[in-house]
Amino acid sequence: HTVYAVSRTMDKAEKSVDEIKAELGENLRGSIIPLHCDLSDLDDVRSFVQRFRSLGVPLNVLVANAGLSLGAYDKNTKPKLTKQGFELTVGTNYLGHFLLVNLLLDELEKSGPDSRIVITGSEVHDPSSPGGQVGAKATLGDLSGLDEDNWNMIDGGAYDPDKAYKDSKLADIMFALELQRRLTASGKHITVNSFGPGLITRSGFFRNQAQGFTQIFDFAATNIFHVTETVDFGGACIAYMAVSKDLDNVGGKWYNAIQPGEPKLEELQPSAEAQDTKKARKLFDRSADLVGFSV
Repeated sequence: HTVYAVSRTMDKAEKSVDEIKAELGENLRGSIIPLHCDLSDLDDVRSFVQRFRSLGVPLNVLVANAGLSLGAYDKNTKPKLTKQGFELTVGTNYLGHFLLVNLLLDELEKSGPDSRIVITGSEVHDPSSPGGQVGAKATLGDLSGLDEDNWNMIDGGAYDPDKAYKDSKLADIMFALELQRRLTASGKHITVNSFGPGLITRSGFFRNQAQGFTQIFDFAATNIFHVTETVDFGGACIAYMAVSKDLDNVGGKWYNAIQPGEPKLEELQPSAEAQDTKKARKLFDRSADLVGFSV
């Protein structure tokens, strides 16, 4: 395989690739090539797609794995905006992915009937899940926030950084399900699935949280409650979703890590709201308008 490792900057991408090559050494099979794309900037997403197309290489699997969470448990956190004026968490985790995936559909289709799209979600999208019950609850409401000129929350409510992250993951999963329905209806043989790797505290995901909170949360979740997963397990989840023969011709599914400590990935039902097809259609169409993509 040839893996294109995409980070926000080329420096970060090259550093990640160097670390992977150093760790694998002679066990490395295939190639890893660094690329850069800032998903919080839709202009950069478009530029990345042009650069990738210019390579003239096949695209068999596209993994949408970016994750950003801002001061989730600090009510004093103020909303930050993307270059295009969207709330940064949703703009990066959802709208950036939405545009990237849609712009690369032709490349995926040309690469063969076994092409896949994998979107990283989280169990916190579901208010009935253990993670989703903690703190603010995910819901996109009536999507009224997306009709405002300057919006901070999809449901139009007051800004809540914890809920913004959960909403972004809910939107990602709804996007995956709706995109699969549209691809199937149009006769395209591309599969779309989403998954949640569990709670992984020892990665860069918590870099935007208060340092004291991150240390306490990591210790409690890992050593007291034993509900965290490892970075290696998260990577193994991505590899499974991307290349496992178990998922040949399987699409429109949601998988989540279960049994913390002895984790495995299992197909589950997403939240009731994630399965709302009418809302998903509206979210898809409104998102296309926001990012300037013609459906």
